[in-house]
Amino acid sequence: MSARRRPIYLDHAATTPVDPAVAAEMMRCLGPDGVFANPSSSHAMGRAAARVVERARRVVAARIGADPAGIVFVSGATEANNLAIKGVIAAAPAGRRHLVTTRIEHKSVLDTAAAVEREGVAVTYVGCDSAGLVAPEEIERAIRPETALVSVMRVNNETGMIQPTAAIAEVCRERGVPLHVDAVQAVGRLPLDVRRDGFALCSVSAHKVGGPKGIGALWIRGDVAVAPLVHGGEQQRGLRPGTLPTHQIAGMGKAFELADPAEEGPRLAALRARLWSGLERIDGVRMNGDPQLAAPHILNVAFPGVDGEALRFALREIAVSAGSACMSDNPEASHVLSAMGLTDAAATASIRFSFGRTTTADEIDETAARIREEVERLRRLALGAPSWCSAWRSLRATDGPVFG
Repeated sequence: MSARRRPIYLDHAATTPVDPAVAAEMMRCLGPDGVFANPSSSHAMGRAAARVVERARRVVAARIGADPAGIVFVSGATEANNLAIKGVIAAAPAGRRHLVTTRIEHKSVLDTAAAVEREGVAVTYVGCDSAGLVAPEEIERAIRPETALVSVMRVNNETGMIQPTAAIAEVCRERGVPLHVDAVQAVGRLPLDVRRDGFALCSVSAHKVGGPKGIGALWIRGDVAVAPLVHGGEQQRGLRPGTLPTHQIAGMGKAFELADPAEEGPRLAALRARLWSGLERIDGVRMNGDPQLAAPHILNVAFPGVDGEALRFALREIAVSAGSACMSDNPEASHVLSAMGLTDAAATASIRFSFGRTTTADEIDETAARIREEVERLRRLALGAPSWCSAWRSLRATDGPVFG
């Protein structure tokens, strides 16, 4: 009997497999013969661990164009986003109790915004256009004299749309408000330079780029005041106390060293174009978003006349998603696609494909062929060929423009 073929994994926006070089780097920090000591200890083994941590800090900083002193290691981007939003608001002067963010942020930002709102902080949620893009002018209109922080993601995790964060940062600079950017989906896919682009805070994560889960970082510009969320030690200037996980930090450093957008970006963009080329021949299919303003590793597609959940089940040997992995248990339509103006029917008929270092052209071709086959089959079952087309047009009559 032949071995079972490995499933096709096209959900790299949710998480990525750990790169072998990253795993090897982590193993160096585990076990009695490794660099396992507490990096806060003053003995020789502790100092060796501290050097590993500081090297990783420099690598992470270099990848995003930051100064190493501003890097604070945390458990992941969710904690980084919490620390940025709650920490800045808690440290803000009296009367600065207003947050501006967008309706298409990751839930770790939206839920944090909702949490501070329950504590009396005013929150303004800025919308997006039908392509999923936030206008800097809308951010400017939302800023008030009492605004403590603006938080806007660099790349949307569901659609891949690249937000104009440099222009938004300029607006924030002119109004004297710090900008926090969730750059999780940008690392390794797009060039990042937080100082050049005027960011005040930036969240990143290891497991989106071949690193381990459970480790991320928040970069904080030197002039930005942030209050800690937890207490119990002086590690990392007291901003995130606790024993530093040397092996995870070393893994993050190695992952960021390997995550070169100059190498990965063009290859991922070619895979994205290849998949769309194989899917666009499906009658009525639409790309959600503007292909000219998309990150290279995410493609979000609506399949008319098909129930998205049924299609994902039919493709169970291919790992794809309806959107953000943090919302996988929520049966409601994507909040991002809804904000773009899609009907619930169109949003739930959409699938996110995301690509990474292990994705091959053969996997892309096989995926496109399988989807064409299953869409045709499911349309016949649901509506009876060829009547699906008129039924779908009535469902998406109020949708925004079709891109791609």
